[in-house]
Amino acid sequence: MLTTELIEDAFGRVQQAVHAVLLGAGPDLLEYRVDHEANTIAWLVWHLTRVQDSHIAGLAEEPQLWTAAGWQERFALPFTAAATGYGHDADEVAAVRVGGDLLLSYFDAVHDRTLAYLGTLHEDDFSRVVDTSWTPPVTLAVRLVSVFSEDLEHAGQAAYVRGLALRAGRH
Repeated sequence: MLTTELIEDAFGRVQQAVHAVLLGAGPDLLEYRVDHEANTIAWLVWHLTRVQDSHIAGLAEEPQLWTAAGWQERFALPFTAAATGYGHDADEVAAVRVGGDLLLSYFDAVHDRTLAYLGTLHEDDFSRVVDTSWTPPVTLAVRLVSVFSEDLEHAGQAAYVRGLALRAGRH
């Protein structure tokens, strides 16, 4: 299996997890918090999608879909265009109040763009250094694995919150 196929499969698993989490999720479920400081499903999915969008756009040297395709306006969140959720406090997490269909549409658009970008890569591209601010410098392969890892971690957290919310009677 080529590296591209392996990474496409990995991002496909994130997509499966996100779809499962958002299936039939209404506002009560999407905004459920285990406590006042906890992340919601809506914030977790928005954040993991923003991270993927920002990193893939940077690697592809293209604008982020968040701004270029009008997602920022559709979400109408009280954040700057550059916000991805890093460092958000409890109030900012609570501000992500959007429907599951919107979250899923944005996620799928980013996922499709990710697969399109991966389709442009050749095996020797994965060893290219894309970030020299780390020691050792970060290669394209390492950056893609980092994005996948963070996305899958947050998708798992969202699935866990969904389970807790359902046990608490939220829908």
